[in-house]
Amino acid sequence: MPKSEKFWDRLAKKYAKQPIKDMQSYNQTMDQTKAHLSKDDSVLEIGCGTGSTALLLAGSVEQITARDTSGKMVDIANAKAKDQQIGNTTFAKGSVFDDALGEQSFNVVMAFNLLHLLEDMPSAIRRVNALLKPGGLFISKTVCMKGQGGFLPMILPVMQFIGLAPYVRFLTSDELEGIVTNEGFEIIETGDYPASPPSRFIVARKT
Repeated sequence: MPKSEKFWDRLAKKYAKQPIKDMQSYNQTMDQTKAHLSKDDSVLEIGCGTGSTALLLAGSVEQITARDTSGKMVDIANAKAKDQQIGNTTFAKGSVFDDALGEQSFNVVMAFNLLHLLEDMPSAIRRVNALLKPGGLFISKTVCMKGQGGFLPMILPVMQFIGLAPYVRFLTSDELEGIVTNEGFEIIETGDYPASPPSRFIVARKT
């Protein structure tokens, strides 16, 4: 089992119980996301965690397919869907590279608080492009910590070595947007929710 999968499996129960730290920013992110969704959309969420966001947005679309590399997270998400009696979401263990995800199958792909945790972000975004229908949207939000100061860049390698932190990529908002556009997208909306450290919200259309 990969180290990252073990890390998130171990954290799953605690993660599910934690309240959202910045509800205002989360609600703003959800409102901006909903503005780009329609009732006939087929949506993929990668890095779905325990499913809260997918279940919140389920009423705005036709169906949501959700993937996470942590089986423990997915188990919690499926339990939530059953408890809330939401039938148009499908949670399964996996990643954006799953063979079961057909190319040009989705109107929208979402990735919230995920991209900075991927060791090969460009390949993942390239795969997102392949999964989207022509003109489809890639909606993401990514914390951009490069140049923000603080002690995290210094202590993170130690935390990672002892298993207390996952892989984290430090990048600026401009660097993030550059990667997205380089993989075949036109950015049509951006925002920072919250502003500090900036969590960059991006809506990008497949070109």
